[in-house]
Amino acid sequence: MQFNEKRYETMPYRRAGRSGLLLPAVSLGLWHNFGQADDQQNCRAMLRTAFDLGITHFDLANNYGPPPGSAEENFGRLWREDFAAHRDELIISTKAGYRMWPGPYGEGGSKKYLVASLDQSLQRMGLDYVDIFYSHRPDPETPLEETLGALDLIVRQGKALYAGVSSYRGAFFVQAAETVRRHDWTPITLHQPVYNMMNRWIETDLLEYTDAYGVGVIVFSPLAQGVLTNKYLGPETRIPTDSRAANPSSFLQPEQITDEVVGKVEQLNHIAEQRGQTMAQMALSWTLRDPRVSSAIIGARNPDQIRDCAVAAQHTAFSPEELAQIDATCPS
Repeated sequence: MQFNEKRYETMPYRRAGRSGLLLPAVSLGLWHNFGQADDQQNCRAMLRTAFDLGITHFDLANNYGPPPGSAEENFGRLWREDFAAHRDELIISTKAGYRMWPGPYGEGGSKKYLVASLDQSLQRMGLDYVDIFYSHRPDPETPLEETLGALDLIVRQGKALYAGVSSYRGAFFVQAAETVRRHDWTPITLHQPVYNMMNRWIETDLLEYTDAYGVGVIVFSPLAQGVLTNKYLGPETRIPTDSRAANPSSFLQPEQITDEVVGKVEQLNHIAEQRGQTMAQMALSWTLRDPRVSSAIIGARNPDQIRDCAVAAQHTAFSPEELAQIDATCPS
């Protein structure tokens, strides 16, 4: 398989905290559109397009699909067919935390679940190791030491190179970082929180802490699951048939596309037009304006959406006036 020989010339790469790991400013997530029922040729085209654009990081989780596990299975097949010769150029991540199989050991943050889940993920993808393995969510029923100790064990076993956490709020993240430091365990390299113009919690409850501990931040849902695009601005229909809000299996539901939300996006879209960007491009550029954000994970339905988003990584500068307008529309 021949890829674009100039793929590393336009994509910026950012360091993950104080680690040696560099990530593309834009990463591709396989949360949606890589499941069992999805067009596999389109999946292949999206992965190829991403890599041609210098997007070297593919982000998965054990429960991505539907059904759960199918995104990893499909990715593993496409990786073997198209990307096997480029394994050392790729960053592949997966996670465990949400329900994956029946019974008391099929979810959470226990050592039993995390180790077993990663073994299953590696088998589905046909990999010897992943580059990053995350605790997908906090588990208040499991001692934090057990969850973090499991991440340390996994790295020491060579099944992952780096450890990460996802959706840990500020105080809980600090507790995790201190626990790792106290036990001299594998450090937390990355934190993966949700972050976009309409969900800005990390600005006041995370970034100062990740920065203090030298942990990189890789954000998901920078486009608010497609809300921060022009998809819902058309006069013909509020919920296009090809949108996430029209998909009954999506987390984004039609009732969330309110007049207030659409009004805000219309105001933001006007700013984007003045910047010479699409709404999606500006939303992505905005999440990357802060150097503490190592990368933003996009989802995509087709290769054109990936091309559109990749351009945004090169235009992350905002004027004070633009930031003030965005803050007035979507206050933190």
